Amino acid sequence: MIKAAFFDLDGTLVSFKTHQVSEGTIRAFDRMHALGIRTFLSTGRPVCVVPQLPLSFDGHVTMNGGYCFVGDKVLFKNPIPIDESNQWIRYAEQHNICTLIFTEHDMFVNPVKSAAADAVAREVNFPIPPVRTTQELLGMECYQAIAVMERHEDQAVAQMLPHCRLPRWHDHFTDVINVNNSKAVGIQSILDHFGLTPAECIAFGDGENDLEMLQYCGIGVAMGNSRDAVKAHADYVTTTVDDEGVLNALQSLSII
Repeated sequence: MIKAAFFDLDGTLVSFKTHQVSEGTIRAFDRMHALGIRTFLSTGRPVCVVPQLPLSFDGHVTMNGGYCFVGDKVLFKNPIPIDESNQWIRYAEQHNICTLIFTEHDMFVNPVKSAAADAVAREVNFPIPPVRTTQELLGMECYQAIAVMERHEDQAVAQMLPHCRLPRWHDHFTDVINVNNSKAVGIQSILDHFGLTPAECIAFGDGENDLEMLQYCGIGVAMGNSRDAVKAHADYVTTTVDDEGVLNALQSLSII
């Protein structure tokens, strides 16, 4: 029996086209709550840029599992090692890479101007954070960075940061997180808190940073707008976020 559901945000609950939650998804959440199924957000975003949603959550997995909480209680937090976050910040400046830095409660961007970064911000309806110089960013406790760069650049950065990994969910940028973090790790902290098991959970996602989550939970659902690599690791592939993918999956799997 499914007792908890975990949802990615961008491309899963919120459309890249409309930046809205569909009416069907809202109905699905209402039905899950009526059945006693707990609902959780599991996102790469920090909570400071999670938009107001017409949905309620019992807890949050944020920054790809690097910072997880229920109400005011922090269940898990694991930043990037400070020497590697500093190394990344210097590298981004040297290679003219726009990077966002997420701390426990805030986010900042380096002064590098990037048309790609502006385009991505518009696509995901993401506000441009305050600008900080390299010297101001150095030494900050960083839970996640976003690197606005293409896929072919990932390998060089990964080799430079041995205690980090780069879960990518967009062709034009990637997240940079502690190598020991993932949405699955964050979900485990939530399950431990509520006394639940992975077999009692369903997870929905569309990006490569959702892979561990989809494989960890009892049922992993890939949205129809997912890349093929994500669909290949899911238990079920639903319709797209713009075609009521969440509602259709929950009904097809007889969960609601």
